Amino acid sequence: MYVTSKGESVNSEAMAKALDVLAGFSLGAESIALFARVGGGIYTKAADVGADLVGKVEAGIPEDDVRNPATIADNVGDNVGDVAGMGADLFGSYVATMLATMVLGREIVSPDNFGGIAPVLLPMVIAGLGLLFSIVGAALVKIKNETDSVQKALNMGNWASIILTAIATYFVVQWMLPAGEFHMVRDEITGGLKEGVVPFTKDGVFGAIVVGLVVGTLMSLITEYYTAMGKRPVLSIIRQSSTGHATNIIGGLAVGMESTVAPILVLAAGIAGSYYFAGLYGVSIAAAGMMATTAMQLAIDAFGPIADNAGGIAEMSRLPEEVRHRTDNLDAVGNTTAATGKGFAIASAALTSLALFAAFVGVAGIEHIDIYKANVLAGLFVGGMIPFIFSALAISAVGRAAMAMVEEVRRQFREIPGIMTYEAKPEYEKCVDISTKASIREMVAPGLIALITPIIIGFAFGPEVLGGLLAGVTVSGVLMGIFQSNAGGAWDNAKKSFEKGVEINGEIYYKKSEPHKASVTGDTVGDPFKDTSGPSMNILIKLMSIVSLVIAPHLNANVKTIEQTSEQIQKHIIVKPAPQAMKKL
Repeated sequence: MYVTSKGESVNSEAMAKALDVLAGFSLGAESIALFARVGGGIYTKAADVGADLVGKVEAGIPEDDVRNPATIADNVGDNVGDVAGMGADLFGSYVATMLATMVLGREIVSPDNFGGIAPVLLPMVIAGLGLLFSIVGAALVKIKNETDSVQKALNMGNWASIILTAIATYFVVQWMLPAGEFHMVRDEITGGLKEGVVPFTKDGVFGAIVVGLVVGTLMSLITEYYTAMGKRPVLSIIRQSSTGHATNIIGGLAVGMESTVAPILVLAAGIAGSYYFAGLYGVSIAAAGMMATTAMQLAIDAFGPIADNAGGIAEMSRLPEEVRHRTDNLDAVGNTTAATGKGFAIASAALTSLALFAAFVGVAGIEHIDIYKANVLAGLFVGGMIPFIFSALAISAVGRAAMAMVEEVRRQFREIPGIMTYEAKPEYEKCVDISTKASIREMVAPGLIALITPIIIGFAFGPEVLGGLLAGVTVSGVLMGIFQSNAGGAWDNAKKSFEKGVEINGEIYYKKSEPHKASVTGDTVGDPFKDTSGPSMNILIKLMSIVSLVIAPHLNANVKTIEQTSEQIQKHIIVKPAPQAMKKL
């Protein structure tokens, strides 16, 4: 452990080594998140698709029926992909945000009460506050009886944690940061203030934190709108299900594409707003503000798969109808919380990647990235392509594993007499084995793309081309992630709407009707979208950014380690005393 003592320079060897260690820690966190997200997604969707195609469509048995050989693998997969995967994803964003903010905060040398490292310590203090208030928010999630709205109870806890964190953060910022205007400068020749450098104050830093909290909240609300039952997007897919499978698919794709507009505008406004308040440090501290309530967000997101598993156990145990009715109500809320959790994860990945990108530019010693250069533009295009090939590999992996699962389920129905009459027990372990082996084997290629591509591009073509690559990956990956996650979520809730009955052109349709069968097809197509390739975009853009940051010192010809970057790129700050301080003097 490296500790910087009071009064020691922010560019000290101890601070540099601490950031080196944190960079390695962050790389490890994101690497494991890749395996948990991609591998977990392949596991759960191979089982889910196989169980749906043979169980519901061919055999005509309910979801989670104990007679379906793939039902155990399906329920286990919910925990692997949606609990462990989401947890690893948000943990990776959490650590990466801390790293990026500390690297950028190191460029600010200020006369504070913490030895000049208050901007470096601030994101960790914010994270601690968010953790405490997430516990408070969780304690506020209560319902008194079955008629109370579960969604409102969850929202109460979420809003409480966000508001309390924002209030506490204001006082922490006022206490930790000194008065005056700050300028982050990188003029290695003169050490002077460059033209166009945006000054910022501690009030500006707080403003950037609030922007991060608002962006995270808005992204969740937008995702909820596009994936919730009873909303226009899902209702449009339901109507199109009445004319067949193809129109259901067309409707879902259209909803997914439309759903990228509002989130991207919110992200763009958030980036511009946080930069206006506190420059590049503002962008990174906005990401830290968004991630402050990660504990509450993760708890809400885990609600979905837990409720789904409870429903599956109730179905397999053949419990009374009222039990299944309660679990179905919880599952309906869980679908929305799972979708909003994905929206929050995408937003956090976008801001985190931008903060890491800014840190990479500083450590690599790049003055600017010029897209007029042919090689940089080529890197931009290659970066834009990578999320597509990554998605293709993930979806293909689900398809291959699902085919093996379908064949196994069909074999058991064919060769084990008595399954349909409850006289024989299916071989559940065979289906679990298929998903496990497929998830481990199939995630190798996507993982290599994320890990090796930045290294090859960086050392072969230099840091500026690598910067172009990262820009392309980030923009394309965020769009792909939003599109696929929301399209899959909308398809899923369109299918679930038929369980209570939906009205199409004056006629009521229920399960096993022709429109319902079309919605099952859409849900099956959307499964790898929303639970495998879509969420894995978050990991892709963050992991490539962190790998680039780790190798950045070696791409800078004049610097060998992160701790030496301050010798090549001097960081300065001009502190203008506040008026009240001048009066005291």
